[in-house]
Amino acid sequence: MHSLLAGPLRVVNIGLAGFARDLAANGAAVVHVDWRPPSRFGDLLSRLEREDIDAANAEALRRIVAAEPVLSGVRRAGDLIPELDAERLVLHAGPPLAWQRMCGPLRGAVCGAIVFEGWALDLAAAEELAERGGVRFAPNHHFGAVGPMTGITTRSQPLLVVENRAFGNRALCTINEGLGKVMRFGGNDAEVLARLAWLRDELAPLLDRALQSHPLALSPLIARGLTMGDEMHQRNVACTSLLVRALAPDLAAAGNAERALRFMGANDQFFLNVAMAMGKSILDPVQGIAHCSVVTAMCRNGTDFGIRVSALGERWFTAPVEMPQGLYFPGFSAADANPDIGDSAILEAVGLGAFAMAAAPAVAGFVGAGGFQDALAYTRSMAEISAGRNPKWTIPALEFEGTPTGIDIRRVVESGIAPAINTGIAHRRAGVGQVGAGVARAPLACFEQALATFAEHGR
Repeated sequence: MHSLLAGPLRVVNIGLAGFARDLAANGAAVVHVDWRPPSRFGDLLSRLEREDIDAANAEALRRIVAAEPVLSGVRRAGDLIPELDAERLVLHAGPPLAWQRMCGPLRGAVCGAIVFEGWALDLAAAEELAERGGVRFAPNHHFGAVGPMTGITTRSQPLLVVENRAFGNRALCTINEGLGKVMRFGGNDAEVLARLAWLRDELAPLLDRALQSHPLALSPLIARGLTMGDEMHQRNVACTSLLVRALAPDLAAAGNAERALRFMGANDQFFLNVAMAMGKSILDPVQGIAHCSVVTAMCRNGTDFGIRVSALGERWFTAPVEMPQGLYFPGFSAADANPDIGDSAILEAVGLGAFAMAAAPAVAGFVGAGGFQDALAYTRSMAEISAGRNPKWTIPALEFEGTPTGIDIRRVVESGIAPAINTGIAHRRAGVGQVGAGVARAPLACFEQALATFAEHGR
């Protein structure tokens, strides 16, 4: 015992990795043990270790890898989703939500959209219309679409069209509005509405003509972006550049494209909306596989977090959404932040974003997740809850292993590892905009509910 106590002090840290990082940063010798208490769902999980579930999940992974997503055009939302023209319908991010439970940014974006569509003359009248039930609300996911942050989609907005040519389905998403004060973060003033009108009237027709001439295969572009430092959620610099380079000749040939090219080139997140539509197009064919425990949708509306599971069809499993942890722009703090929001978690569900953090270590610093080793740790941790890896999308820093793909609800509940999501942080009040960026976690309660239903469903 004397010799043991006489030696240098070394620490064994069990559980929370943050304690080990702090000790190491201060020069202490530390060994971290990633231990978690056994799941209270142990008996249920043991009954779900079945070959038919593993086979179904393998089929889900096959469909994901076999997907051939192509950005093929840009069209008016009402032409793509007839219900938008048939009534005053506003689509939003996340699972279903009534006006009374909407957060500040979502309410602000809704009111801006109502004015944009001409259903009310000003924001006050728009709010009154929404409160008295003058518009209907529904999730983007119910109509084959997705949207970032507030995710507002209405009849006259232009939507990007991504076709999954391997399975014959398509998915839709609005065009990225750029940085600063934007509707996706709850902006709704004259500047925001004027930009939306320009996207509708000028940029969308130019993009559509270019894509009609040269549809853009997205899976190879994503593969290149991963090798260039993108993870496709908070960092889209490389893929935006590749997209602009591919479309520039056709845009220039169309004439009057200077503003369009400047706008796209100055917006590092322009590709985000394309990637989101791609993720939706890839995961929709995974829906409805018997005995499959893979997540097919993951999203949040600022109030609730929701997931869908392949074998359980279109049913939502929800829990209160959590606050992101991250870094704030000067002048803002966590007290200003809204809980996590947006359909963009479709990217993590398809194996990008935080699941591919090792490809984009610069993102780890931007969202306050640490350094290079932390970025590697995020991707390795997400592999523990995934059905497999995507060999088309490889990560150089992990010896070109594929991105972890296909979130398995069994593995989430068994390990207690909640899916990580790279995210922007919106101000809790409408009209302020983005105040930071960080990492959010999906609430485990969604997966626990889904697992219990999955077990009953598979009897």
